[in-house]
Formats: sequence, structure tokens, C-alpha cells
Amino acid sequence: MTAALKRAKPYIEQRDGGYWIEETRISLDSVVYAFLNGESPESIAQNFPLLSLEQVYGAITFYLANRELIDAYLEEGEKEFEKLQQSLREKNPPLYQKLKAAQIQKHSKA
Repeated sequence: MTAALKRAKPYIEQRDGGYWIEETRISLDSVVYAFLNGESPESIAQNFPLLSLEQVYGAITFYLANRELIDAYLEEGEKEFEKLQQSLREKNPPLYQKLKAAQIQKHSKA
């Protein structure tokens, strides 16, 4: 007797100019950066309790199958973030310094 195979699920969807875990508000970026930082799929699933382990593996598989495309997408996002940081530095130096100090403090505790 053969068990029925499940049809492959689309774990990732494109919306609002980004990639998201299907039917969630969790970005693919979040899972990919955690994966690239050496976190295991199990650890990622623990850090994102709304995601099942299956969804995490699905997101990682999507990334690995589309690595060149997603790496370019992530790089573009980093460039956009740099532009926003530069704009904040120029428009509101005191606020930028407070945010930078909070970031340094957060990383020193980790």
C-alpha cells in the first residue's frame, strides 16, 4: 500500500515588494539572515513561534534554490537601509546618535 504524497507547498510569497513566509507577516529576510548567521532550523523556529519547523525548512530551501536572486534582493535592501541611515544622520544627528548608542548597548549585552 502506498501513502499518498502531499503536493509541494509554496512556502514563500511575494508581496509589497518583498518576500514573505506564506500567509504570515514574517519576512524571508529574517529567516535567511538567521540561517546565514549559523542558526539551526530548530533554533529559528523557536525564535519565530508563529512558524512551524516545516515553514522554516521551506524558507531555507527556497533561499538555497534561488540563492543568486535572494542574495541580490538582500543586498539591495542593505543599500536602501544605508541610504536611510545616511539620511537620518544628516537630518537629525542627535536622534541618530541615540539610536546608535542603543544599538551598541544592545550588542554589548548579547
